[in-house]
Amino acid sequence: MNIKLKIWRQKNAKAKGKFEDYTLDDVSPEMSFLEMLDALNTKLIEEGGDPVAYDHDCREGICGCCSLYINGNPHGPGEKTTTCELHMRSFKDGQTLIVEPWRAKSFPVIKDLIVDRNAFDKIIVAGGFISVDAGSAPDSNSILAKKENADEAINSASCIGCGACVAACKNASAMLFVSAKISQLALLPQGKVEAMDRVNAMVARMDELGFGNCTNTYACEAECPKGIKITNIARMNREFFAAKVVG
Repeated sequence: MNIKLKIWRQKNAKAKGKFEDYTLDDVSPEMSFLEMLDALNTKLIEEGGDPVAYDHDCREGICGCCSLYINGNPHGPGEKTTTCELHMRSFKDGQTLIVEPWRAKSFPVIKDLIVDRNAFDKIIVAGGFISVDAGSAPDSNSILAKKENADEAINSASCIGCGACVAACKNASAMLFVSAKISQLALLPQGKVEAMDRVNAMVARMDELGFGNCTNTYACEAECPKGIKITNIARMNREFFAAKVVG
């Protein structure tokens, strides 16, 4: 395959960025998207150029680092797929691929395709924990939970914090991410004790960091690589209203 690339290049957070054009020949359809970028960087280095900076870690669809906007879609055209799981067979020979970083005020560009997603960490720190006795592990049935609640909590906890929901949203809303992190605890008995403090703190931090509001376009759910459901946002709203009424 021969691939044409238009890649966003930006020296640092303060520099003005622009798209630069590249071509890459003999791309194997079996390459992952990140392997293709590796091949491009090898070519650039051999030619004395500056390699494209992009983020990655596990390359197994778990860490959420591979946050690239490809041809108008967070993580590319694949359904429930991270960029590292995307393969070049998803594209056509001779196709032009436009590769950008996430576009959100709360995710400032560090360099090229790398954005600072520490805002998500700050939201977690604001309230995404429970107080527990750090002794030995309790028996499995000592704290009972309905299976459907446990299943939903596990599904919510599968959020990898990649930021695709923010990138997909016209308002740069983080409500799908925040609601998933609230839901994974709100659904279980262990999370009930601090539920009100948690939702108040996490929503307040989200607003403080400049994320937008949800207007129910469902773009976040459609682009989430882990299939996190927008029903989590409704649950977060219920938790938030309850906390305000009782508090």
